[in-house]
Order: sequence, then C-alpha cells, then structure tokens
Amino acid sequence: MKLNEIADNEGARKKRMRVGRGEGSGKGKTAGRGVKGQKARTGHGMKGFEGGQMPLHMRMPKRGFNNPFAKDFAEVNLWRIAKAIEADKLDVAAPIGAAELKAAGVIRRELDGVRLLGHGKIAAKLTLTVYSASAGARAAIEAAGGVLTVTKPAPVPETSEA
Repeated sequence: MKLNEIADNEGARKKRMRVGRGEGSGKGKTAGRGVKGQKARTGHGMKGFEGGQMPLHMRMPKRGFNNPFAKDFAEVNLWRIAKAIEADKLDVAAPIGAAELKAAGVIRRELDGVRLLGHGKIAAKLTLTVYSASAGARAAIEAAGGVLTVTKPAPVPETSEA
C-alpha cells in the first residue's frame, strides 16, 4: 500500500446537497424552503418567537442573583493531598502552595486561590499556604503538627460615620 493509494471506503463521505442550481437538480427554485414567508428568507430569527404572545422564557419567573465579583476557588479536600503524598507527587519537607498542588495534579487550575476543606485524614507534617481553609481542615493540619498559612485578607471593620 502506498500513500497515494489510500482512499475512503465507498459511501463513507456523503457530498452536500447543492441547492438552488436549477429545477432539474430536485432542489432548485425555492431550494427546499417552501414558498415565501419569513422562514423562506435568509437570516430569519425565529427562536423563541410565539406569534406575538409573550415567549416562554420571558414568562418564567427570574430568581436569584449572580454576583459578578464573586471569587472562584479551587477546592481541595485533605484526602486528595494525602493521596498525592502517598504517590510521591508532593514533597512533605517543602512548603506546598497552589503551584505545587497544580504540578502534582491535585488541582486543575489555581483560579482565584485554593480553599482547603476538611474531608479525609492527613498524617504528614505539612507546611501549606492556601487562600482560605475550613475549621476542620485547619484543625486536622495542626493536629498532624503542620503549619497552615492563610492568605485571605482580614475583613475591614465598618466604621459608622454619622
């Protein structure tokens, strides 16, 4: 077999129908669009249109609020870190941050920071730096003799000015 002899199987690729190329082609004149009307014209926008009646997507109640300033965190449970340590993907002696977790495959991307959650157990003595951590995760790290550094800025107390 040579490269110039390679070909698709018979019927593997179907040619597209060329419309509007004369009546003899079977798809001439109106090109399969029927006759006249909005749908026969080019660029018609009909999605969601209900003949002037209020469309369903507008009749449905709107709920909730989507905060455009909300931070998106890469959430990590303790058991995922423990599993990476067992597989020798994380070095216990070195400080562990978002970059190390990403390199070890524990998180996919750093996003706005790493949030540590307390599901699972950890026995290794770690030095972790994360954006925030749950109370359970903090207790588990400190119980194992590790150090947890949280980089989340402290909330600024509101001053009431009259």
